[in-house]
Amino acid sequence: MIHFDIDTLKQRLIFLEKKTLEESFWTDNKNNSSVLREMSNIKSKIEKYNNLKSEFDNLKDLSDLLKLESDDELARELIKNTAKIEGEITSLEINTLLSGKYDTNNAIITLHPGAGGTESQDWTQMLYRMYTRWAQDNGYEVKELDFLEGDEAGIKSVTFLVLGEYAYGYLKGEMGVHRLVRISPFDSGGRRHTSFASVEVLPEITDDIEIEINSDDLRIDTYRASGAGGQHINKTSSAVRITHIPTNIVVACQTERSQIQNKETAMKMLKSKLLNLKEKENKEKIEDLKGNQMEIAWGSQIRSYVFCPYTLVKDHRTNYEVGNVQAVMDGDLNGFINAVSYTHLRAHET
Repeated sequence: MIHFDIDTLKQRLIFLEKKTLEESFWTDNKNNSSVLREMSNIKSKIEKYNNLKSEFDNLKDLSDLLKLESDDELARELIKNTAKIEGEITSLEINTLLSGKYDTNNAIITLHPGAGGTESQDWTQMLYRMYTRWAQDNGYEVKELDFLEGDEAGIKSVTFLVLGEYAYGYLKGEMGVHRLVRISPFDSGGRRHTSFASVEVLPEITDDIEIEINSDDLRIDTYRASGAGGQHINKTSSAVRITHIPTNIVVACQTERSQIQNKETAMKMLKSKLLNLKEKENKEKIEDLKGNQMEIAWGSQIRSYVFCPYTLVKDHRTNYEVGNVQAVMDGDLNGFINAVSYTHLRAHET
């Protein structure tokens, strides 16, 4: 069962507001940014709760009115509003579940194709479109950080930032290998192909989280940036690639206007990856830590997308599935995201 303790939230907000009145509060930038962010999150939850309570009261009044007199139009309105509130309750429940340390942060997502050349690269581009559509439909902003075009079609790799409250909390369950089964548009024989792509999801690290990085451990390369399709090639070497030598982690950014901005963004990406390693430091080797980086192939997938001989998208962790593949590819992912969140809740309760 999910508990939403509104009174505890209100008391926590009062406590934090008192902290902002302390003389030393505004001189401690790292601490105050964390407090202000928590206050914003609590206020958002309280506002959602109050709006939902108001809508529920209106729904109850409508239901009482229908008991007094039969009215088809009112009945249809009741059914419509009930479905709307059910969706909002689910959203509030998921928000309550997202209590991880970094769940409120923006999300950095990197997509890589598996073996299979053009097939897998095209599948990677389809996933990029899917996550972009999900973000747009759910009020998030997407900012492309690095893009490497495929040889004939699709994408060799792409890294993008999803900006908005709880972006990481919602999307962290997407991390893993995604499998596609379809009739290949690149096969003149019209045969069925299976393709794989990996999805890495990390929280964007905020300034109040300290990750020590020795500058001697970094190799920084600059190169000319270009957009998708080779467009907008810069005349200056503004793109930045950073290699963390001890872990061999490589990050790159080429979409900002200047080399300085690209370097700052790349450093944030590196900090997120190093934090991911630090969170799993009980592992014995860096190869294990690089995280859930299973082979991008058969047997390691978290979700399958089948276009032929039938249509089905199935999550292998939760067994949640839908038959409308096109809707999922158009960004309808909330059913899968919610199922993963509820599965994690049940695992913690047992």
